[in-house]
Amino acid sequence: MAEDTPDPTRIPGAPHPRETLELIGQDVAQNAFLDAFNSRRLHHAWLLTGPRGVGKATLAWRIARFLLSTPDPDPDDMFGAPVPNTLDVSPEHPVARRIAAGADPGLKSVHRTENEKTKRLRDQITIDDIRALGSFFQLSATDGGRRVVIIDAADDMNVNAANALLKMLEEPPARTTLLLICHQPSRLLPTIRSRCRTLRLGTLDPSQMEQAMAQAGVDPGPDATALAELSAGSVGDALRLSLLGGLQIYREVVHLLGTLPNLDRGRALALAEAAAGRGAEEKLDLLYTLIDVALSRLARTGALGHPPAVEAAPDEAAILMRLAPHAAQARAWAHTAQTALARARHGRAVNLDPAALVLDTLFKLSETAPAR
Repeated sequence: MAEDTPDPTRIPGAPHPRETLELIGQDVAQNAFLDAFNSRRLHHAWLLTGPRGVGKATLAWRIARFLLSTPDPDPDDMFGAPVPNTLDVSPEHPVARRIAAGADPGLKSVHRTENEKTKRLRDQITIDDIRALGSFFQLSATDGGRRVVIIDAADDMNVNAANALLKMLEEPPARTTLLLICHQPSRLLPTIRSRCRTLRLGTLDPSQMEQAMAQAGVDPGPDATALAELSAGSVGDALRLSLLGGLQIYREVVHLLGTLPNLDRGRALALAEAAAGRGAEEKLDLLYTLIDVALSRLARTGALGHPPAVEAAPDEAAILMRLAPHAAQARAWAHTAQTALARARHGRAVNLDPAALVLDTLFKLSETAPAR
């Protein structure tokens, strides 16, 4: 992958999951894996599920380090060697050092790759990405050691890739563990899900969020409460918001909502151009995510009859109440969220001008807003 091609498995500006040695707030999932390992019931395929950004990739890399550095438990050990009670592996361990350098022969990571013709990141994991595992298994089977495959994310596989993986799950290579990171299990083939053991990871509480962000080297400062509110317990989302200026973008979205139904076209154009400039794809993705968040908060406000308890932008509560005063208006906003964002996704898929798409989305919001 070219140096200027985004890595789909990491948040720009944050450590890669393989560099994050501690996993915060997911003891249940970690202990479930340890119990299976220590009782010699280690399944050949594991589905790591849960909301995006709660530590699934970090857990996968922790498991990989552990499996490649820890001997199998010996049931005939008469001296009763202690069984491991943690997935921790010293960063100085040879396996940890090789993994950190991306050079351990027993580990293969599969993710979306660069299209050689367009030099852009593919939208899907392709069948060639999965078939390459065959060569990995053949080349690495000579020493009889354990092998680990991380697929990040399994949701990204196209149909052909998923069918190719299914064949491997039906006839798994010896001493191989496949770790499938999955944000939306419903998008996977039921036959793939049925051949994996599931580890479910939950969202983090505010204290755990603070610890995880500190571990990533990010200090949210006075924005901690707003970040926690918008990220809904996902440290990955909180990091993305913090590192990409997401709070400022959300505040601008809320300000523009406050001008509806007479959209402030000058500020709308400035927002569209800022998110659609050269190299701004991450910010464009984030803008649409935050528009979706704002519309969801609008719909909930109308449905419940009150705004969220925590404001994530100045005057947000008053703006939400004015735009969604009752349940009927809540339904209108929910419909707009579905249609306007689907229209934007289609426009992006066919490479329409990003700034024009953003403006089109904002104008659709104007059409839904009640009169002042």
